[in-house]
Amino acid sequence: MSLARSVTAGDPAPSVAGLAVQSEGLSKRFGRQVAVDAVDLTVPRGSVYGFLGPNGSGKTTTIRMLLGLVRPTAGGHRLLGERMPDHAAGVLPRIGALVEGPAFHPYLSGLENLRRLDAADRTADPRTASARIGAALDRVGLGAAAGKRYRAYSLGMRQRLALAATILTPRDLLILDEPTNGLDPQGTREVRALLTEIAAEGATVLLSTHLLSEVEQVCTDVGVMHRGRLVAQAPLAELRASAAPRARVETDHPSEAALVLRELGLVEVATAAREATGVLGSVPPEKVVAALVHAAVPVRGFAVNAPGLEELFVSLTGEGFDVSG
Repeated sequence: MSLARSVTAGDPAPSVAGLAVQSEGLSKRFGRQVAVDAVDLTVPRGSVYGFLGPNGSGKTTTIRMLLGLVRPTAGGHRLLGERMPDHAAGVLPRIGALVEGPAFHPYLSGLENLRRLDAADRTADPRTASARIGAALDRVGLGAAAGKRYRAYSLGMRQRLALAATILTPRDLLILDEPTNGLDPQGTREVRALLTEIAAEGATVLLSTHLLSEVEQVCTDVGVMHRGRLVAQAPLAELRASAAPRARVETDHPSEAALVLRELGLVEVATAAREATGVLGSVPPEKVVAALVHAAVPVRGFAVNAPGLEELFVSLTGEGFDVSG
């Protein structure tokens, strides 16, 4: 399948000024294992970028390299237009991040944990700390549980507190690794709404996930990882438009219908009980119907279906994705 702006070696690099995240050949090996293999990310400023892939595809390792938590074996990257790690001191305070789950002091309350984090931030104004912390807790739905000790929080509440920590001060970039992990459906919807609000306020969001529903509802751009490689990267609308629709013929003679589809040049032709299907490509649907009638194949029904995201990503990776949530 040919994907718009898919990753190829000859693609020109977009302007650095227009990118919140850019990597060139970013790679990581652990002994003989290649965890991330020459990844070239291009995350536009102001986008909600869905960093998608099955578990174990290299998403978290890539994020850890972007944030300087893991040293890359090869390649380099920029965040907010600045080369890393050379400009980390100036860039990282402008970034909120959640990587591999939250970690807080268990004996402190949610409020006290955020106070400690905010006090450690040299760029945060202590005069506005109480207002900012209260606003962050309210935005993630923890205002009523602010005084509760962290060790008594559920997994979903802990994830909400971690999200609150990422938005204590205004951020130009949020990098979030599975931010809805552990949340119930209501909490998941609230986080999606929050991410949409943050993006509308001008921030860029890099959202690592394996949930297609998150991508469909909040993302403007998508990068797909598979076995350590970035196998596709494009605006979501272009990714959808790049996929050829599939024709479905309802007939009592599916084998004869499949023969006509093959003669027309359709690919991935298949038959089932009273049905033949094939990918249209550049073949007009009306030509398919005319050819079936000309071949005296009785047609009970005909439909053209655009592939969903799940089908698109399975075609890229050969693996299924979690479509729940």
